Amino acid sequence: MNFKNKNILVSGGAGFIGSTLVRELLGEGSNVIILDNFTSGDVANIEEVKDELTVINGDIRDKNLSKLLSKHGIEYIFNLAAFPFIPESYDKPEEFFDVDARGVLNMMLASKEAGVRRIIQYSTSEVYGTAKYVPMDENHPTFPCSTYAVSKLAADRLCYTLHHEQEIPVIILRQFNVYGPRITQPYVIAELIKQLSKSSRLKLGNINARRDMTYVTDAARGAIELMKCNDAVGEVVNMGSGKDWSIKEMAEIAGSLMGYSSVDIEVINRRLRPLDVERLQADYSKMNRLTGWKPTTGFQEGLKKTIDWFKGNGSQWIWERKFIDEEHMWKWKNNDKE
Repeated sequence: MNFKNKNILVSGGAGFIGSTLVRELLGEGSNVIILDNFTSGDVANIEEVKDELTVINGDIRDKNLSKLLSKHGIEYIFNLAAFPFIPESYDKPEEFFDVDARGVLNMMLASKEAGVRRIIQYSTSEVYGTAKYVPMDENHPTFPCSTYAVSKLAADRLCYTLHHEQEIPVIILRQFNVYGPRITQPYVIAELIKQLSKSSRLKLGNINARRDMTYVTDAARGAIELMKCNDAVGEVVNMGSGKDWSIKEMAEIAGSLMGYSSVDIEVINRRLRPLDVERLQADYSKMNRLTGWKPTTGFQEGLKKTIDWFKGNGSQWIWERKFIDEEHMWKWKNNDKE
């Protein structure tokens, strides 16, 4: 399938993964439309390509969404719009369900009404909870450990059922952890780089938790290949690197890349999550079988690229600028004051 001149909507396209996906689609010659309410995303993420895009400041919960999709002749949708940051879901469970579940329902029904040809619904490995076995395939039991993960699993089930009931052509992509330039939330890699830009002393939570990490460009390319796959419609598909690292190991690798001979880690109890996922490691064999995709960027290589991007962009993440003056910072962000 060729995406040249195809009208493709990326909801959440000003976000972390979305902004890289947008660039990859532009490289294919697609007509890219971004739908974003800029709650998590930021205009800075798309500044350099804004003249090649149509950007709509909007929300996937809009009851007129089908009219918007029809107006722009949307053929394909990558739905990344979501409240994405787990610690924030502890304080905002209603908002998370409203966007991450009800918003998805609205998107699916609007897509059907507008005659959209195919949709990828971005899910997350968090729906599985801690690994019962590794690597984790699509048949792994689901045991979500946060309101965020529960809302995403609800959306998964909605999409699966709507595909069979309403013949909505949706693919459910369960994305394992992603890292790289333009991170919009205080995810672990961004937090490690931020702290290490100041000193070799780190204040962290569960340093033994293990995560499967995929470089963002690999993730974006994989999503595009999955969208092109006819056999993926109606399926749940994992995407990840197939390898995992502990937070402690990530910290040590990042420290080495940033010039430190060692790092000094202090575990802060209040940074520990109420119900944490201890291990995630992807079995991406279904993804490989359907599309031929496999990751091409090793963890150290991708981490170096991420560090270099951070240094070349003012040594500050977007989320640091965006939330620095908010009155209600997430609880864990204030731990260092104790």
